[in-house]
Amino acid sequence: MSAKLIALAFRLLSLLSLRWAQHIGRFLGGVVWSLGGRSVETTRKNLSACYPHLTASEREELGRQSLQETGATAMEIPLMWEWPVERCLGLIKEIEGEELLDDYKADGKGLLLLAPHLGNWELAGLFFASRYKMAALYSPPNRPEFETYIKNVRSRSGSELVATDRRGIMRLLAILRGGGVVGVLPDQTPRQEGGEFAPFFGIPAVTMTLASKLIHKTDAHPLITFAQRLPNGEGFKIVIKRADDGMISKDMSESLKALNRSVEHCIELAPAQYQWEYKRFRRTAPGETPVY
Repeated sequence: MSAKLIALAFRLLSLLSLRWAQHIGRFLGGVVWSLGGRSVETTRKNLSACYPHLTASEREELGRQSLQETGATAMEIPLMWEWPVERCLGLIKEIEGEELLDDYKADGKGLLLLAPHLGNWELAGLFFASRYKMAALYSPPNRPEFETYIKNVRSRSGSELVATDRRGIMRLLAILRGGGVVGVLPDQTPRQEGGEFAPFFGIPAVTMTLASKLIHKTDAHPLITFAQRLPNGEGFKIVIKRADDGMISKDMSESLKALNRSVEHCIELAPAQYQWEYKRFRRTAPGETPVY
C-alpha cells in the first residue's frame, strides 16, 4: 500500500470509538492466536522462558490475552494518530504517580522517561508531550514515503522526534542538560554496539546502554511509565514509577540490571498488555541455550 492509502485507511479507522476499536482489535488478535504462526510461537517461547512457574494452561491463556491486547493496541493507533490531541487526552481517567514529577520540576534537571512496549505507549507519549517540551527517539520506517505522515501525527502535540543516530544522541544530551524531557523505549533490542547482556526475567538479554549513558552524563531523573488499558473501553490509566535506584550506578552492568528490573516491575502490573510476540532474546549470550 502507498503512504497515501495507509493514511486514508487510518483516517477511516479513526471513525471508530475506543470501545469498538479495542473490540475489533481483540477479535483479530484472537484469530491470530487460533491460527498460530510466528507471533504465536514467539509469544509461547517468551512466556515459557519468563514465567516457568506458571502451568502450561496458564501460559496459554496469558499468551492468548497478550495477542488480543496487541490487537487492541494496533487498532488504537489510528485513533491516537488521527484524533485531536485533546480527545486522546480525554481517554485518561487516572494518573498514578503524578507526584513523582514534582522532583523533576523542583531541581531543573532533565527527565528521562522509559516507556516499554506495554499498554498504549502512543497515549503515554501524548500525555507527557502535552505537559513538557519533549523529545523522543524514533526509527525511520522502512517506507520513506510514510515517514512524513508519522512525523506529522507524532509531533502534533509539540513532541520533537529525534533519529537514532549520532546527531540524534547529541540532541538528546543537550535537551536533558537543559532540563528537558526525553522519552526512550527501553526494551528494544539495540544494535550490537549499543547494548550489553543483562538479565531480563532471569534470562540474559541484550539491553540498550543508551538510557544509562544519558543518565550518567546528564544526571537526569529516570522514571518509567505506561498507559494501562482499563476494562470495557473505559479509557486508560497513566502509571508513573521510579526507575530502580541501581540505574544511576556508574557500573554499566548494575545500571542495565536495574533498567530491566524496572521494566519487569511494570510488566507485572499488566502482563497481558505487554508485547510478548517481540523477540526480546533474539541474541543468545555465550553458553546459554537459545530461547528461539
